[in-house]
Amino acid sequence: MYEIPKTARVTVLTGPKKIEVMELPVPEINDDEILVKVEQTGICGTDVHEYKGDPFGYIPIELGHEGTGTIVKLGKNITEDYFGKPLALGDKVVTGLKPCGVCDVCKYDPEHIHLCEGGEIFGLIPGEEAYKNFNGWFAEYIKINAGSVVFNVSDMDLDLRTLIEPAAVTIHAVEKAKEIFNFKHNSYVLIQGCGPIGLLLLAVVRTMGVRNIIAVDGDDNRLAMAEKLGAAYSVNFIKEDALAKVKEITGTGAEMAFQCTGSPKAASTIWKYVRRGGSMCELGFFVDNGDTTYNPHQDICNKEIKVTGSWTYQAKDWIHACEFLKEAQKDGLPVEELLSHKYALADINEAMEMNISMQGLKIVVKGE
Repeated sequence: MYEIPKTARVTVLTGPKKIEVMELPVPEINDDEILVKVEQTGICGTDVHEYKGDPFGYIPIELGHEGTGTIVKLGKNITEDYFGKPLALGDKVVTGLKPCGVCDVCKYDPEHIHLCEGGEIFGLIPGEEAYKNFNGWFAEYIKINAGSVVFNVSDMDLDLRTLIEPAAVTIHAVEKAKEIFNFKHNSYVLIQGCGPIGLLLLAVVRTMGVRNIIAVDGDDNRLAMAEKLGAAYSVNFIKEDALAKVKEITGTGAEMAFQCTGSPKAASTIWKYVRRGGSMCELGFFVDNGDTTYNPHQDICNKEIKVTGSWTYQAKDWIHACEFLKEAQKDGLPVEELLSHKYALADINEAMEMNISMQGLKIVVKGE
C-alpha cells in the first residue's frame, strides 16, 4: 500500500504566462478510477500556446498531457489496461484520450476514437472542477477518470515513457502517410522542422529502414540532433538555398515530405520540396496559427501531389510508439537525448519560458 497525503501540489494556468502552484486536497477515487503519482511530464507545443495566450479559452486549467507515473491507488473494477494487459499497484502507466463513449465514433468506430468530438485529453480539460480533480499531469498526482485509455508501460525506463505520447503523434502521421506513399529503403523522405515531433518522426522513419532522410531546419543544433537520429542530409534554410540544396540531393525533389512546424510560412514552402508525383503529410498544426498560401497549379495540380493530414493518434498508435522507442534504443538512436532540460514542479513557469526560447528540445517537468 502507498501512503497518500491529504494534500498535494497542482499547477493551474490562471492567466497568460501565469501558472500558480496550488496545494489542494488529493481527490478520492471510485471503483472505476486510478490515482497516479506523477514522475515526469514533457511540455508540448500545445501547452506553450495555451500558456502564452489561452487561444482555446481554457483558463483556468491544469496543463500537461505527456506524463507518466506510478499507480498508487486502483479502483477495484480496474484490472487491465486498454489492450488487456494486467494493471496493479506499482505499475507504470501513460494515458491519453478519454472518449465520450456515447457518440457514433465511440459506439461504431472505436478504431478512430481520436475523432470523437466529445472526447477529452488529460491536461486539456478546462475549469476549476478539472484542476481540483487533478486532471492534468503537471502536478504531484493525477486522477485517471473512468473510461480513459490507459497503458501499462512498466517495462520501459522513465525517459522513454515520457516520450510515448509525442511518439504516438509521429506514429499516427507515418500510418497516415502509408495510405499515400510506399516507403522503401532508398526513398528520399524530407522532414521540415526539427523540434521534438520532427525529430521523433525522423527516428521512426529511420527505424523503418529508410536511408535517404533529409532534415530541414534553421537551427544547427537541431540539425545535428537530426543527424544523430538518422538523417543522411541536413539543410539549414537560413544559411543556404534550401530548395536548391534539396534538388541537388534528390535530383527531382523529395518523394515524401512531412511538415512538422506550426509556421504558416513553412506550410507554404513544403510543397516546393516535393517532386512531381510525390506525397506530403501535414502534422504541424494542432492549433490555428493562421492561413497560408500555395499555388494550386504549380504546387498540386501540375505535380499530382498526394496529400494527407494527421490529427493526434489512435489508441493502437500508443502501442506502436512503445515498440518504436524500444527499437530506437536497441538500434542506438539516442532518443532520450531529446529530453534536454528538466525542471522542478515549482519552476514550471521557467520551464515554459525555456520552451518558448527554443534553446532546448523537449523540456520536462518532474512530478517529485
